[in-house]
Amino acid sequence: MLCLAPWLMGAHDLATDFDQRVLATHNQERARVGVPPLRWNPALAGSAAEWAEYLAATGKFEHAPEDPQAPEGENLWAGTKGRFSPEAMTAAWIREKQHFQPGPFPHNSTTGRVEDVGHYTQVVWRDTREVGCAMASGRREDVLVCRYAEAGNYRGERPF
Repeated sequence: MLCLAPWLMGAHDLATDFDQRVLATHNQERARVGVPPLRWNPALAGSAAEWAEYLAATGKFEHAPEDPQAPEGENLWAGTKGRFSPEAMTAAWIREKQHFQPGPFPHNSTTGRVEDVGHYTQVVWRDTREVGCAMASGRREDVLVCRYAEAGNYRGERPF
């Protein structure tokens, strides 16, 4: 019961807790590979929330149209509603590390498929400094969208 007391008394903002947990999972992996930590960007989180709500409402699962004037990286995740923690959601992208090999993007997948490492490389992209994420719930799934600035996954560049 003592563990629940802060939640029952309103001492934790659920959105802030979610944000901090997603950010911490990103930064733990970035520290493992020796790149600077990300900062939380509320504007990126706001645009991620809009897209997450759209995906949850429509049942679609696709990247947002890119703005060539202000490119952002984007990672998407979807899973059974209410079954995954923020850490587990983000860890799905980090698990792609098992297929990662050093080298210039997109030639850094041991499988030969960029789809097998592209989320991971965005998480650890050396020039990315900010992230903002949001989750929305649809009828059956939770959808997580993370937006990144600077965008990553540029052809011919090394992630870190």
